[in-house]
Amino acid sequence: MKPGIHPDYRYVVFQDTSSGDTFLTRSTIETAETITWTDGNEYPLAKVEISAFTHPFFTGQMKIVDTAGRVERFERRYGKRRKAKGGDAQGGDAADAPADDAAE
Repeated sequence: MKPGIHPDYRYVVFQDTSSGDTFLTRSTIETAETITWTDGNEYPLAKVEISAFTHPFFTGQMKIVDTAGRVERFERRYGKRRKAKGGDAQGGDAADAPADDAAE
């Protein structure tokens, strides 16, 4: 490999913040925290919200995770937008109006 262009591939401990479970694997992720593993060595610590310990595919249980209100933050930043049906880009057509508003 060409030196100086590849990230450092090393052992990293990943911690599932939902369940507290940890596992040791190799990764190139950059972290600021470290943890002492069961073998007595200190490794970088990467915290994840979902892992194999809590993912619905592996556990068989559904769990809804809204991390820090991502949908609300998106809607606050960009607003709620509707698709235009042949009108202008803003979707201001009368055809887009809800049925309740059209009856008045």
